[in-house]
Amino acid sequence: METIRAFLKRKNIVISSKRYAIDALGAMAQGLFCSLLIGTIVKTLGEQTGIAFLVEAGGYASAMSGSAMAIAIGFALQAPPLVLFSLATVGYAANALGSTSLIPDQAGAGGPLAVLFIAIIAAEFGKAVSKETKIDILVTPLVTILVGVGLSAWWAPAIGTAATAVGGIIMWATDLQPFLMGIIVSVVIGVALTLPISSAAICAALGLTGLAGGAAVAGCCANMVGFAVLSFRENHWSGLVSQGLGTSMLQMGNIVKNPRVWLPAILTSAITGPLSTCLFKLEMNGPPVSAGMGTCGLVGQIGVWTGWISPSERAIANGAAAIVPGAMDWLGLILISFVLPAVLCWAFGLIFRKNGWIKEGDLVLK
Repeated sequence: METIRAFLKRKNIVISSKRYAIDALGAMAQGLFCSLLIGTIVKTLGEQTGIAFLVEAGGYASAMSGSAMAIAIGFALQAPPLVLFSLATVGYAANALGSTSLIPDQAGAGGPLAVLFIAIIAAEFGKAVSKETKIDILVTPLVTILVGVGLSAWWAPAIGTAATAVGGIIMWATDLQPFLMGIIVSVVIGVALTLPISSAAICAALGLTGLAGGAAVAGCCANMVGFAVLSFRENHWSGLVSQGLGTSMLQMGNIVKNPRVWLPAILTSAITGPLSTCLFKLEMNGPPVSAGMGTCGLVGQIGVWTGWISPSERAIANGAAAIVPGAMDWLGLILISFVLPAVLCWAFGLIFRKNGWIKEGDLVLK
C-alpha cells in the first residue's frame, strides 16, 4: 500500500473530491465557455449580420468543444504535455459519443458529462505512464488515447442516455409544475454557482433548456446581482462589478464564517425562480451552459437572446423554436436578471442587518 501511495504521489495523482469535483469540473466549464459558448455567440452574430466569416468561425469553435473541455480538465489535473495534448482526441471522442443515446432516434445530452469522467481517467492513466519508459513519446499518447477512446466507446452513449433522462425529467417536471420546480431549480443552481463547483458545467451536462434553463438563469442572477447589491456598502463599486459581472463565489469565505449572509440571495432565488417560470415564462434555449452562468459577462442574458433567435441544437431537440421576442420577453429578462435580484436581496439584507443576522463587515471581500 505504501508503495502505491508513493507512486501516486510521485506521479501527482491526487484522488480527491476537490481535485475531481471542483478543480476538474470548473476547468471543464471554462473549456466549454471558450469553445461552444463563444462559438454560438459568434455564429449567431454572423447569422444576424450576414457575415459568413463569423458563422464559419463560430462553427469551428463549437466543433472543438469536446477537445477544449478535455484539455482544460487535463490542465486542472496538472497533466504533463504529452498527456495534455493527447486529451484533445479523448475529448472529441467522449463528447461525440456522449451526444449519442442508447435509445434509437434520440440524441444524448451527456457529451460534457462523458468528457468529465473519461478525460479524468484517461489523464490519470497517462500521468501514470508518463516518462516511465525510454519511448515516452509513443507510450504516453498511446495509453492516454486508447484508454480515453476505449472508455468513450464503452461508457459515453450510456452517459448520454442517463444525462438526457435526468435533464428531461427536470424539464418535464418544470413544465408540469412550474411554480414548485421554478423554486427548486433556481435555488439549487444558484447555490451551485456560489459554491466552488460549476453550475455552468452542471447545466451543460444535463442539457437544461426551456423553462428549467430560465429558472437556472434566475437562480444564478439572484446570487450574483444579489450579493453585489447586498454587499455594496462594504465593497462599493469594485465589489458590485466583481460579483455582479464576475462571480458570487467570492463570498464563500464570508459564507463559511456566517452562513446567514447567504439567506437573502437564496430567498431571492426562491422568488425569482417561479416568477420566471410562471409569470414571464422565461426560456433559456441557447447553449445549456449559459443557463448556469447568470450575469457573468452577461453570458446568461446573451444565451437567452441567442435562444430566441437561433435555438441551440439541444434546445431544438427539446422542442424549442425560434421566436421574435416581444416586450414581455424583454421585460422578463431584465426584471429576472437585474432588477428583482437587486431589489429583493437588498430588502432582505436590510431586514437581516436590522435583526443582527448580518453584521457590519460580514460581507467584506478580502
